[in-house]
Amino acid sequence: MQHGPAVRRRKLGAELRALRTAAGLTSGDAARLAGWHQSKVSRIETGTSGTKPADVRLLLDVYGVDDPQLRELLLVLSGTGDDGRHHWWHAYRGVLPPTYRDFISLESQASAMRTLETTVVPGLLQTPEYARAVTAAALEGASEERLDALVEVRLARQDVLRAEPPLELWAVLDEAVLRREVGGPEVMERQLNRLVEASRLPQVRLQVLPFSAGAHIGVTGPFVIFSFPRTSDLDVVVHDHLTTSHYLERKEDLRAYSEAFEALASHALSPEESSEFIAGAAAGA
Repeated sequence: MQHGPAVRRRKLGAELRALRTAAGLTSGDAARLAGWHQSKVSRIETGTSGTKPADVRLLLDVYGVDDPQLRELLLVLSGTGDDGRHHWWHAYRGVLPPTYRDFISLESQASAMRTLETTVVPGLLQTPEYARAVTAAALEGASEERLDALVEVRLARQDVLRAEPPLELWAVLDEAVLRREVGGPEVMERQLNRLVEASRLPQVRLQVLPFSAGAHIGVTGPFVIFSFPRTSDLDVVVHDHLTTSHYLERKEDLRAYSEAFEALASHALSPEESSEFIAGAAAGA
């Protein structure tokens, strides 16, 4: 398994190599036009070293890439946006671990996100009170100031659902997510009602995997699959752990997790049935 930065370097390098090939250039040609040594192009394409945003811009210019969406995506993988500024989450460097910042950077540029959740409501759909209760439980003893900052980050992440175009979110929730009381009855009721509201959004698809479905592949733990515009080569699976996140990028891994997600969705309640199920849980919260 790779960690976020390594995955981003490898994916960025692979895409730049494909763009160079599409432009009909050899690595030597690219190096000459950029004014570099050929070894620099090779290091970038193999992901063996970090890449400065300015270098990515230069290569994209050399390859004649003028698609703004593709340029922005590749520049985010290098660590910044096309406007040359770091993104909003960099203001929270003091409280966010690097793996969380990597996750947010991927989330901010993904076109679609499929997630299996077995314990808590997905961060993109959490209410402020629920987010605080979950964060406080995960970081026992954290200061109020740090909790405030982390909740701010959680809520700021939700802007991707209101972007244009918005992130398409497809979430399969184990019934345990709805039954586990987080923050007390009132907090839980508001959270469940928030899920019902979210289920009505055109960019959100929610399905509940009821206990009656029995054992399923999801018992091995939650996961996220990010899909990106323009190219599936940038798609990635993310596993969260207590102290870090692992990223899977091989095509066979992506295929296996995509098939597993489809299987889980087929055993889950339909979106309409799920909305009714969640509303029933809220009424009994």
